[in-house]
Amino acid sequence: MTRVGRKRYHNSNPHIRKKYKGKRRTKYMDEIHEDMKPENAEKLLNQEVDLDKPGCGQHYCLHCSRYFIDIQSLKAHFKSKQHKRRLKALEDEPYTKEEAEAAAGLGTYKPRTTKKKVATQEVPEDATMEETKD
Repeated sequence: MTRVGRKRYHNSNPHIRKKYKGKRRTKYMDEIHEDMKPENAEKLLNQEVDLDKPGCGQHYCLHCSRYFIDIQSLKAHFKSKQHKRRLKALEDEPYTKEEAEAAAGLGTYKPRTTKKKVATQEVPEDATMEETKD
């Protein structure tokens, strides 16, 4: 029988441990809610060309805060289970500071029953993609 492998996180070296801890960090839900506001969403969806980002920063999923290489991979991501779970999680609006204090006992807390409707962003058809198909 073979030994079962285990993951090593370099617990004795703090500078290496921090690198592994933040390696796949994504944005928190309240940060994504800020990005979903129309003025911020317009900036994120129409970014300048940045050669350091995947797809030159032109194909961005607003809800998952991910860049994609091309429009086909972005559309395939919209159909994925990961994206649908993120949309469902974004239906709950983040708590305000007043609600948090009320829940802690500094006032009367009334839980919210309404949910925000979140839909997948619209993807404009790229004219260059149609030219390459012909």
